[in-house]
Amino acid sequence: MTATERASPRRLLFRGARLIDPESGLDREGDLLVEGGRIAELGGPFATGADCEVAEARGFVLAPGLIDMRVQLREPGAEHMESIETAGRAAAAGGVTTMIALPNTEPPVDDVSVVEFLARRAREARLAKVHTYAAATKGLKGEELAELGLLAAAGALGFTDGVKAVGDALVMRRLLAYAKTFDQLVLQHPEEPSLARAGEVSEGEVATRLGLSAIPLEAEVIMIERDLRLVAATHTRYHAAHVSTEAAIEAIRRAKREGLAVTADTAPAYFTLNETAIGDYRTFAKLSPPLRSERDRQAVVAGLADGTIDAIASDHAPWDQDSKRLPFSSAACGIVGLETLLSLALALYHNGHMSLLDVVRALTIGPARILRLAAGRLRPGAAADLVLFDPDRAWRIDPDAFLSKSKNAPYDGRPVRGRVERTVVDGRTIFAREGDPSAGSVAGSAP
Repeated sequence: MTATERASPRRLLFRGARLIDPESGLDREGDLLVEGGRIAELGGPFATGADCEVAEARGFVLAPGLIDMRVQLREPGAEHMESIETAGRAAAAGGVTTMIALPNTEPPVDDVSVVEFLARRAREARLAKVHTYAAATKGLKGEELAELGLLAAAGALGFTDGVKAVGDALVMRRLLAYAKTFDQLVLQHPEEPSLARAGEVSEGEVATRLGLSAIPLEAEVIMIERDLRLVAATHTRYHAAHVSTEAAIEAIRRAKREGLAVTADTAPAYFTLNETAIGDYRTFAKLSPPLRSERDRQAVVAGLADGTIDAIASDHAPWDQDSKRLPFSSAACGIVGLETLLSLALALYHNGHMSLLDVVRALTIGPARILRLAAGRLRPGAAADLVLFDPDRAWRIDPDAFLSKSKNAPYDGRPVRGRVERTVVDGRTIFAREGDPSAGSVAGSAP
């Protein structure tokens, strides 16, 4: 597996791909022509010239590049775990062309200078595109609001304290009111802090058997229901991150029926694993929120299938070995997920829960609409941010082969179906798998 940036010809033609565009409902075989970093035409067949690279894509799906709306980059401050460049390479290998970074860096993204730093580093890396959220409160302490107006003007896509909940109801009320002034999104880590503070795993049989302190299921739904009352009062756009329980999903479902501007995402771990993955104190399966019961896992699947959950995000949380290979109570929460995002999400398609078009929707136009990004679409004039993948290719996950600096994933040896073959950003190939059969030569050149 290699990540690469090829010298791009002026034109690139994908020939005979299964074109999938969830926004328009397109799902048919055809060609797609890239010119000047943008999608020029789709449908075809199209003629080629001496300056056109032809990628034979029959048998592959060509879709908008994935938009991962929840990524911890670790830069600045903890580049030994991950950097913008290594995360960009991991994203490319996973078909992700746009990442949105959480603000829990060191220093946190509570100042315009950090927003500008991240934008500059992303331009230098020239891999996946990077946007960022800004901290909702100064220092992510949950007390005093950050400079929301300045951060929004600098390009922040929303406000959140990242892996921490805004627990104080008055602070959240003020945050929602100020965010409404700038028409900005507020994202919440939905865990009531006083209920979750001392817990390590979800309350239930596994917690009892292992003797681990438990987080009640109610911690998630209590926070979401409190916030929904405040959203109804302020009419602010609100997003619940990585929802994981049946009760929380039902609360979001009701809020949507009532017309509130509420969206939600989840991560692959919450629909591919349940609490039994912890096994005998397996810290690589320690997450926040924690893995839940099988009933909750099935509720997450149902929430994705009926559209209650709008998006799937990797929840990429890289940690070094010293942070994970510890007693369970001391280990950090989170797993890496950029390189497995598509393959794990495709389980929903292969298991018959969702159509391929709907799975791709949750990974592309779903997050794009939440964040108001001009991305996630296959249409003439759009940026040529694309992923070419084989939806049926079987392989086994090997974290040691990840391009991410960190390898903390609980999927070692897990069989999956669906593999990225090529990732393109603004017409540039930033990832191509070794032996990629789609990698053609420039038309008219020597074989």
